This record gives sequence, structure tokens and C-alpha cells, in this order.
Amino acid sequence: MDRLEALLSAVIPVDDKERADLALMQAQLGLLPAPLSRGQPSAHFTGSAVVSDGTRVALVHHRKLGRWLQPGGHAEEADGDDLLATAVREAAEETGCKVAPHPTAPRPLDVDVHPIPSRGTEPAHLHLDVRFLVLTDQPEDLRGDAAESSDVRWFDFDEALHRAGTSEMRRLLSKARAVLGI
Repeated sequence: MDRLEALLSAVIPVDDKERADLALMQAQLGLLPAPLSRGQPSAHFTGSAVVSDGTRVALVHHRKLGRWLQPGGHAEEADGDDLLATAVREAAEETGCKVAPHPTAPRPLDVDVHPIPSRGTEPAHLHLDVRFLVLTDQPEDLRGDAAESSDVRWFDFDEALHRAGTSEMRRLLSKARAVLGI
């Protein structure tokens, strides 16, 4: 998990919530036997991405949570224990756009810990989300993944910030906007 430890050590938190989340993530990294496995009952790391075409942001309307969010999800074996690979794969799957990491954005751009409610046989747990900024040069390819979301759309940053349901989402979008110089 050297790669994950290096990612976390690169984070420069901008507020108390991100600072506390980073500390929790670093502690969990030392405690979880398989930090990227969704089989961990209390918490596991996830990867997500703000998808931009340089001026707008693509958000997915999460079917289960009923909110506009950045695409992201669980690590898979093919990702090779690389949360940036997870974020890129999830962003492409959930938006239909070919994406690549932003060349100069901090990696990661942001970190956030958020609770996931119990569902079926899956207990309530924490997602330790490591977030990146990715770009697409094919915004016309935008299409949703019906299994994951009820909608996917391009928003200008003002509208995306207006729709953001949490201060953590506003923080993430503001960081992306600053990197893009918008």
C-alpha cells in the first residue's frame, strides 16, 4: 500500500473537515488488512473524479443517494491497487467519455470520508474517497450508466456548485475550478 500512502502524504488539506478526513484515512490505512477491498466491513478506500471538458463539469445523479455527484466507486483488481486508475475507469464508465488525468492538478485533488448507509446484507460503513481531476476532449460522448445513475449532465461550474448538496462537494468543485482557471 505504498502507492496509497504516497497519495495521502501528498494531500494539502484546505479546511478542518478535510484535515480530519485525511487523519482518519491515514489511521485506517494502518488498520485495514485490505484497504481497497469492499469486503472490509467498517471502511474501505474508493476513487472518484471530477470530469471536465475544460470549462464545464459532468455530474451524475446518483440513483441510490438522490444527489448530483462526481463519478466514482470501488477499486477493482484490474486497477492494480491504483486509486487514480479506479477514478479514471469509474469516470469513463459512468459518463461514457474517454478521460485522462489533468496534467498539472494535484494528485489527489481532494479527500473525503463519508458514511454509506446499510443496504440489504451490507452493513453501514465508511467510504474513504480519494478524488482526482480528469479531462475529456470528447464531451459529446456523454451518456449515463443506467445501473449507476438516473442521469448524467454537463453543468457550468456555477450551476454545479449550486446543485452540490454538501460543503465537501462544493470544496471539491471549487478546487477543480481553481485548477482549470475558471
